[in-house]
Amino acid sequence: MENFELRKSLQRGLVIPACPLALNVNRKLDERRQRALFRYYLAAGAGGLAVGVHTTQFAIRDPKFALFRPVLQIAAEEISRADASGRAPCVRVAGICGRTAQAVDEAALAAELGFHTGLVSLGAMSGASDDELVAHCRAVAEIIPVFGFYLQPSVGGRVLPHSFWRKFAEIENVVAIKIAPFNRYQTLEVVRAVAEAGRDDIALYTGNDDNIVLDLLTPYRFQVGGAMVERRIVGGLLGHWAVWTRKAVALLDECHAVARDGRAIPPELLRRAIAVTDCNAAFFDAANNFSGCVPGLHEVLRRQGLLEGLWCLDPRETLSPGQRDEIDRVYRAYPELNDDEFVAAHRDEWLRD
Repeated sequence: MENFELRKSLQRGLVIPACPLALNVNRKLDERRQRALFRYYLAAGAGGLAVGVHTTQFAIRDPKFALFRPVLQIAAEEISRADASGRAPCVRVAGICGRTAQAVDEAALAAELGFHTGLVSLGAMSGASDDELVAHCRAVAEIIPVFGFYLQPSVGGRVLPHSFWRKFAEIENVVAIKIAPFNRYQTLEVVRAVAEAGRDDIALYTGNDDNIVLDLLTPYRFQVGGAMVERRIVGGLLGHWAVWTRKAVALLDECHAVARDGRAIPPELLRRAIAVTDCNAAFFDAANNFSGCVPGLHEVLRRQGLLEGLWCLDPRETLSPGQRDEIDRVYRAYPELNDDEFVAAHRDEWLRD
């Protein structure tokens, strides 16, 4: 996918699930179920896949697991298979972590495997100045188009001020930004910085799992150079959208239609915004500072028969006390939000070797 086509696809606004890692009872890669997950997302209508990100578990990079390349390779194969079927090309997003030497190596591997853009996590750059962070991102951008990432501190990110985002937006090979600080003030700073930089070619994506629907419905307006500039968050790159993905695609289409028509937001959509946030609180374990966020997603996928269990690479990473009950509650409260019937109709097909 050429840079122009990549930008055009991202600016259209896509559902991009942050893909989980499928493990067996021995905490080894379950390739059959990993492929099934990718097939599910693609069949559900996702416009992109993000692999090697927080939801995939950062520990896949640990040499004792050595799963970074294998998981990206499997994703690339399944996306290529889907693309060959005639559907719109899927945007391939690879997670990029670590300090500069590691990040550059990961970017090179992602490019080698056919990924279109790298989602750059800055969690490892604690203590670095704005200029050092920008230099780090420029080094990655020389290898692969960059998808910026504002990751909330509670799951390994760091606070990134407006001054950083203003400089970051001047990097030519930045194609998008995932805004995920779970904070209204910080979200606003990112959008304002991009508007002030005059970068209407940088697509904005929500990662704010506590405010998904409203992020997609809100127009952001700023005075820039004496003119009013409006920007919108056009899609989502979300761990939350790694479950119930078919319904997420329909939801994004609905939000796009409201924004396109310029009509008042229907009260029903505002009610659904709260329902989605309530579900996310259960899946992501908000009550326990997100400690069970990855197993929570695994539990939903296990119930659907896509995963065999909740296993993570770190045995200590499990559901929190009461989290399963919370997932039961939101399943009962919002049956219209799940896509269990869709999964049940196709699961055996996706699980075939």
